[in-house]
Amino acid sequence: MTRYFDPQVWLGVPFHFWSVVLFIFGSMVGSFLNVCIYRLPRGLSVVSPPSHCPHCSYSIPWYLNVPLVTWLYLRGRCANCKAPISSRYFLVELLTGILFLGAWLTTGRYSTLVALSLCVLLAGLVAATFIDFEHFIIPDEITIGGMVVGFIISFFVPALHQAKTVADSLRSSGLGIIIGAGTVYGILRIGKLLFGRQKLDLPENSTVVFTETALILPDQQILYEELFYRKSDSINVEAKKVELIDRCYLDVRVRLSPEKLMIGEEVFDPENVPHMEVLADRMVLPREAMGFGDVKFMGAIGAFLGWQATLFSLMTSSVIGAFVGVILILTKRQEWSSRLPYGPYIALAAVGWIFGGQKLIDWWLNGGWMKP
Repeated sequence: MTRYFDPQVWLGVPFHFWSVVLFIFGSMVGSFLNVCIYRLPRGLSVVSPPSHCPHCSYSIPWYLNVPLVTWLYLRGRCANCKAPISSRYFLVELLTGILFLGAWLTTGRYSTLVALSLCVLLAGLVAATFIDFEHFIIPDEITIGGMVVGFIISFFVPALHQAKTVADSLRSSGLGIIIGAGTVYGILRIGKLLFGRQKLDLPENSTVVFTETALILPDQQILYEELFYRKSDSINVEAKKVELIDRCYLDVRVRLSPEKLMIGEEVFDPENVPHMEVLADRMVLPREAMGFGDVKFMGAIGAFLGWQATLFSLMTSSVIGAFVGVILILTKRQEWSSRLPYGPYIALAAVGWIFGGQKLIDWWLNGGWMKP
């Protein structure tokens, strides 16, 4: 099996033939990622039903599902109902194709398997970025799944970690998971102690919905697992009106913790209140420096790239986040900062490591910056 991935076998064909193949393959994977980006956060199957228009449910035939080409040919509209199709679909296909091409150009000459392994990681980074932008979550299928897949690939492709033996490769992957996830979790805990509460001003008379799994605000949805890390964490609301399935309250204080719901002086078990609607102008949320999804996300990156990559990604993502913050302040849009998730910064930093970050660190450590 290994001989089929021997670089010399692949180089028997002109190198850039495979460059074209990887770009096309990447755009095809990007088409599938669009399905994942739409369906995973909604709890839908990524296999069934087949691709269809979200507006009219028109089942898209294969000849109208060609990556990149179809979107341009139809000018970003459904062939059946003419409803607009988001440019995100084209962007994800193009971006994935470019990233797969980059992985091949960077590592294909010395290891076909490393190039393909990096393609797996890059696909996960693309999906995580776009899901996090839209839903402020990174599904476990990507994070926990990424840790498992990265560890398994490390067994079969020691060169992914520049290791000579399988044991060294697995050690590097395991340390990547532990140090990557552990470092971010430590930052999360410190951030909780320093910045544990967020006062949130809402549009006047906003309706906030408390479901079994998430808090639904006018402009976003937040999973409880992203808010509650300790039993003492709580959501506090000065409510103008509270509606339960069987009763209603006016002008009361609502406090929800993982184990208890208080409405005025009454106490409920949260598991017995599957749905609650609150009318309010402001609320106080428990706040974290990062979400727990970012902890698992960094663990997945570490599984593929090792612990050095996680530290690089953490530091570089902080710089990227600070740069974006400065830009938002200069453009007087600093309120956007609370609407931007951190996962895309981590993903961008990890891409930076793949395409030159490690060489940059080696150059710095070897004193290259001191040489004229």
